[in-house]
Amino acid sequence: MSEISQYKKKTMKSAKLFARSSKLHVNGVSHNIRFYEPYPFVVKKSKGKNLIDVDDNKYTDYWMGHWSLILGHGPKKVKEALKKQIEKSWMYGTVNEQTIKLSEIISKAVPVAEKIRYVTSGTEATMYSVRLARSVTGRKIIAKIDGGWHGYTSDLLKSVNWPFSESESSGVVNEEKIISIPYNDLESSLKILQKVSKDLAGVIIEPVLGGGGCIPATKEYLKGIQEFTHKNKSLFILDEIVTGFRFRFGCLYPTMKLDPDIVTLGKIVGGGMAIGVMCGKKEIMQYADTKGKKKSERSYVGGGTFSANPSSMVAGHATLSALKSNKTIYSKINCLGDFARRELGKIFGDKVIITGKGSLFMTHFAKNGITEITNSTHVAKCDSSMLQKYHFKMISQDGIFFLPGKLGAISNAHSEVDIKKMVLASENFINSKR
Repeated sequence: MSEISQYKKKTMKSAKLFARSSKLHVNGVSHNIRFYEPYPFVVKKSKGKNLIDVDDNKYTDYWMGHWSLILGHGPKKVKEALKKQIEKSWMYGTVNEQTIKLSEIISKAVPVAEKIRYVTSGTEATMYSVRLARSVTGRKIIAKIDGGWHGYTSDLLKSVNWPFSESESSGVVNEEKIISIPYNDLESSLKILQKVSKDLAGVIIEPVLGGGGCIPATKEYLKGIQEFTHKNKSLFILDEIVTGFRFRFGCLYPTMKLDPDIVTLGKIVGGGMAIGVMCGKKEIMQYADTKGKKKSERSYVGGGTFSANPSSMVAGHATLSALKSNKTIYSKINCLGDFARRELGKIFGDKVIITGKGSLFMTHFAKNGITEITNSTHVAKCDSSMLQKYHFKMISQDGIFFLPGKLGAISNAHSEVDIKKMVLASENFINSKR
């Protein structure tokens, strides 16, 4: 029986529900990447490391809510905090103490967070960061990375997917105000930036590419880009939506002795609830203060109806409090990530290149002469169809869930036993292809 036949046999209720969903929603989903062939299973509930679908199939989850659930699904402390808040109500639309408490934790852990503004998604956080950079500098051009993903904001929806020279979408205008630079190639990047230096408002970079292939930037690359931006009086923006509080209690950038002007956060700091955070140096963030300013003098940075809602604030506070009080969580999950990369490397050999850092990892099936992966161009030249087959095999046969084609995230709910199970499933896959 084929893997697709096996999958269809064990997900018959999901098939019926997804058919209903497809009548109501574009492509049956509310986020493009959540669709995969022949159809995604429909989740009924989740707990710890597991997703359980409507057919009662259980999956060890490495997608972990778009990598946001560092404590696992439904951790007790977060659940209790949310229950307590919901008894009081879950939406005020006003200033609330819960926001202050979360910001106090973030500001102590993230040195650049001298001022903070909450939104409800990472897309909004990066959108406003770009607007703020243009307001501060009076310039228009924003530079991003080839393969860098910063959400669906039109200001940054360029050079996300291969080939990077093609427009990502119809309906996007002013693309000439977005330029892209090659990751981990400082010399080439500086040449591109120099050509637009007079109108360069800022550069936005992920210190570890998330959607672009789970690739860490070198310290030398980031420091070189930062040095250029500061000398050019442009802003250096770090998108730590994926990396913030993922590897340590705080952001990744202090470990590389970087000095960003703005940092965006999301995912983990929301504890599984909707959140986006823009934080930065006081002299930069004060441009978003509208008091006593003309329209031409301000950067109109909103937040939205559900920004800083008490539910997201208490979930985030409970999550960060748990991480702060038990920092052994980081040593545990980072060691599990090292173990996963090492063991996968042993079984796959030179057929696969394993990228990642700490508790994040991704497999790339090498072809076209690729022997290392330092940027998204290398990723694009690997065998993405084989990666999809690999992930789907684990979904259909092994009870292991990676969103097909995406990186894996390890949570505190995972154990070494889970990693060994995933490695064994990987070995069975590679043996079946020999």
